[in-house]
Amino acid sequence: MGDNKVEKNVESRAGSTSATVENASQRPAEQTPEAAPKQEAAPASGAKQTHAEAKHEETGQKDGGKHPSTMTMRIVSGAIYAVGTVACLFLGTWLTAILIAVMAFLCCSEFLKMSRRSGRMPNDVIALAFAVIFPFAPLSNISDSEFFVIFALLVVCAMWYVSTPRANMGDVALTVFGPIYTSLAFSSIVIIRDAFPGWRGALLTFAVMGSIWLSDSCAYFVGSKLGKHKLAPRISPNKSVEGFWGGMVGSVVVWLIVFALGIYNINLPYAIVCGVLVDAAAVAGDLFESRIKRGVGVKDSGNLMPGHGGMLDRSDSLLFGGMTAFLLLRLGGIL
Repeated sequence: MGDNKVEKNVESRAGSTSATVENASQRPAEQTPEAAPKQEAAPASGAKQTHAEAKHEETGQKDGGKHPSTMTMRIVSGAIYAVGTVACLFLGTWLTAILIAVMAFLCCSEFLKMSRRSGRMPNDVIALAFAVIFPFAPLSNISDSEFFVIFALLVVCAMWYVSTPRANMGDVALTVFGPIYTSLAFSSIVIIRDAFPGWRGALLTFAVMGSIWLSDSCAYFVGSKLGKHKLAPRISPNKSVEGFWGGMVGSVVVWLIVFALGIYNINLPYAIVCGVLVDAAAVAGDLFESRIKRGVGVKDSGNLMPGHGGMLDRSDSLLFGGMTAFLLLRLGGIL
């Protein structure tokens, strides 16, 4: 009887220990992202957002980026960026092209780094070389020179693909898409600047860029103060519908100023249309880049600009917004 009792006590303790071990082994699994409600799938390379990164992002979302040190860095770096850009615009077309080429190079470099996090292997040399070439194409004497550059990019990528067994179609696609996305779209700024000589071209280009900058700022502050309805919660949790409308008002205001100046052949209704469509395209560009970052599990494309992230983070709205402005100005007969 005594032996049976001892055996039962031992079995009871063993069962308790086994249950404790089993519970302990289950707890970390319950804390992992896999056990959370399903979200967007992480990339095949396994580049998932760490717990620390998620915590940092959640904290940033709660205070809306309003921490004094964060705001100071954001304002200072943004001011340096804006002043340097405006100075180049008014100093000449070639200096503008050089500035845009540098910015496009940085944007393309960040895009390629994010592409590698998804397991792809684009050709950096080809992509970065054409990222630098695109902004200078509008300054050549060749009509529609951008199409020649695009064709050259396709031919060079085709030759690389044929001669490189390890390359696959995804690598080629990203090598082509990278400079088109980050540089061809950026070259619209150079085209607008080159359309009018002297200060008139600089002022119009500044108005285009300024409408996007003011839209970003208005969306940021309106969203921080009044934002309640998420615009795209799965892609960019900080953006709100209220911020979107605030940004649109800022964009339209700048285009109304362009109309009021009377320097360019633009009427009131078309100025409003430009303000609305440029802002919508800028928001689409911002969300597109946010989607890329979500897909590879990074918060920022880089850390070049304190408070803003990388150059692509700062320029994502300008890529789509600038190209939209160029197309509208061309269609409206202003350029």
